[in-house]
Amino acid sequence: MELTVLGTGSAMPVPERVQAGYLLDDDDRSLLVDCGSGVLQRLAGTETGYEGVSTVLLTHHHLDHVAALMPLIKARWLAGEEHLEVVGPSGTKALVDGLLDVHAYLDGRIDLAVREVSPARSFSAGGFDVAARETRHSMECFAYRFSPPSSGVDPADGPLTLSGDTEAFAGLASFADGSDVLVHDCAFPDGIDVSNHPTPTELGESLAGTDVKTLLLSHLYPHTGGREAEMVESVRTAGFDGDVRVAEDGLRVDIPTE
Repeated sequence: MELTVLGTGSAMPVPERVQAGYLLDDDDRSLLVDCGSGVLQRLAGTETGYEGVSTVLLTHHHLDHVAALMPLIKARWLAGEEHLEVVGPSGTKALVDGLLDVHAYLDGRIDLAVREVSPARSFSAGGFDVAARETRHSMECFAYRFSPPSSGVDPADGPLTLSGDTEAFAGLASFADGSDVLVHDCAFPDGIDVSNHPTPTELGESLAGTDVKTLLLSHLYPHTGGREAEMVESVRTAGFDGDVRVAEDGLRVDIPTE
């Protein structure tokens, strides 16, 4: 399974980071998680492309995670692709219906399916098995853990976890425990008074004692610029002893599935 980090940025753009988006590929399966502004350009630079993405899984409905959803529909229509499924928390259908009310000329251009999911049971999206966990954010938001069906691994034990937007807390650390790769919101450096997102020290404290091999810090606001090394050190000093990296747009990570 390969993870391509398309967008590591936030609602406050910087040139080198577009908004939230992550691409999962495994053999002939592809899944786009979140679809913020700029993600289509990043996706167009991958081998998969927007033509190869027929399922989008949303963590939540904030604009920096859904802004390119209608552009994706239009791009797939113009490219001759006929289908797109949008999967996400409750309210996803209302979100898509509202966007189509605004952009009515796109309604009916492709076969569009919408499915709402919950943490109550695991599900499949884009050919991947997925477990969900509600996070602590300013609106309903899910973290997701993934495994490809061919691996035979329960998604609750899958090798990849994406946190969505969230504060750091023990329940999410437990959900991610055992992941080979955890991509976690780390929006601001220490010293910033913030809610709904963690600082590096808060994140390191929450993950202390977990068996997460690699932690990628993402969803980075402009405040983090120039302080990346400090943030990594803060996570480690707070108690997390796995590998810590600041994610960059375009980063590709091979994740073992056996």
